Amino acid sequence: MLHNEKAKTTARVTSGLYLAVLATLVLTTFYPAPVEGVSIGLMLSVKLLPLLAFIVPVFRGHNRGYIWMSFVLIFYFTQAVVSAWLSEGALGPVIMTVLTFLLFTVAMMHLKVNRAVAA
Repeated sequence: MLHNEKAKTTARVTSGLYLAVLATLVLTTFYPAPVEGVSIGLMLSVKLLPLLAFIVPVFRGHNRGYIWMSFVLIFYFTQAVVSAWLSEGALGPVIMTVLTFLLFTVAMMHLKVNRAVAA
């Protein structure tokens, strides 16, 4: 439930960043080249399923879903930072690092502005 206009804005930004993270995960599966000998479907499911579990809370702006998604995002962020470091700044991992950081930050901002008003 969205409680004010700022919450609606942060929810929209969060949704956009969420979709950007998902798109980046799909693109990095195929670029620069898929890993040989591994099923593409398996790779996509391992990459996407943990985040796809939060599709409903993200698009509805539910606070509890944002909280749990943020915990899961920490793993994606850590993996992206390690990949960026080991690849010496390859574009895919750097973009993933920035997107996961922004998604986490905006989700936390949303939680701050979407507090229920005390009666």
